[in-house]
Amino acid sequence: MVIHYKCPNCGADMAFDSDSGHLSCPSCGHEESIETFPEQNIERKFDEGEAKEYHCENCGAIILTEAETTATHCSFCGAPVVLADRLTGDLAPAKVIPFTVSKDEAVAAFKKWTRGGRLTPRGFMSGDRIKKMTGMYVPFWLYDIEGEAHIQAIGTQVRTYQSGDTIYTETNFYDVFREIDLSYLKVPADASEKMDDVLMDKLEPYDYSELKDFRMPYLAGYLAEKYDFDDEQLFSRVESKIVPYIDAYISTTISGYSSVSYTTKQIDAQKKKVYYTLFPVWMVYYDFDNKEHTFAMNGQTGKVVGKPPISAGKVALWFTGIAVSSFAAMKAIAFAVGGVLW
Repeated sequence: MVIHYKCPNCGADMAFDSDSGHLSCPSCGHEESIETFPEQNIERKFDEGEAKEYHCENCGAIILTEAETTATHCSFCGAPVVLADRLTGDLAPAKVIPFTVSKDEAVAAFKKWTRGGRLTPRGFMSGDRIKKMTGMYVPFWLYDIEGEAHIQAIGTQVRTYQSGDTIYTETNFYDVFREIDLSYLKVPADASEKMDDVLMDKLEPYDYSELKDFRMPYLAGYLAEKYDFDDEQLFSRVESKIVPYIDAYISTTISGYSSVSYTTKQIDAQKKKVYYTLFPVWMVYYDFDNKEHTFAMNGQTGKVVGKPPISAGKVALWFTGIAVSSFAAMKAIAFAVGGVLW
């Protein structure tokens, strides 16, 4: 099924506007609320025989997509389309965080970010080599997790004291037990095989107070994909993701000891609830030094992540500056105490 949202005012195709949070018509500027968009202005067409091929209702062109795509643009007329049959049943998202950073704002934020790299090449810092910037909704699973931790450890308290000419060290050993209830809400994991997991993790945090119940018009004008991995397949990755936070919390409950040695650390985490959610991401493709560099931007906060190129010349100058500064400091100290530093 291909869906077009037709402007009630002029009949042009409408797209989601990140500034207003409404569907907006690029032709006449008319805006419509997503919640109250008139049903008669939604054009739908479904062909049961089509798996990866659709037809644009605007110009009749064939739309070829990958199996994971759920929203795209017509390559011929540019009309935003949503492939609704890929967003139903088990493939229907529960929640969505809409874009709040527009494309113009994303370009400006990325250019500002490139200027902040002290060790990046001068040509990269201009921010003027953006090859393509694509707004897309990336599928994520959000997990509400409940569990328990059972801890056994040996804690020591060491006391050193002197009696006469003899220095004594006294060590006391203590058995430590902890039973801790664990609760973590909305732990995210991206469910797209194409997306770099490390890159997606670094885009966090998102503001979950802006989570909306999913409605298809949010996708109009952006790319979107359905999940490749279900929530069962990703749960082990989520468990490993929360382990550092659990360890840090356990440490805060055991204090006052000189050392702590764990003998048992049993953590049992269970899924309480899972939300299939779409997160807004601007993918930035940047040409520099005959190579394409890929960066990602949080479409809600404007946070940019990625690995920029490093200038060997700037690195050399940086280390030289440290060496010179260190030598000058050491010479000043030597002079102050009456020494000589060659």
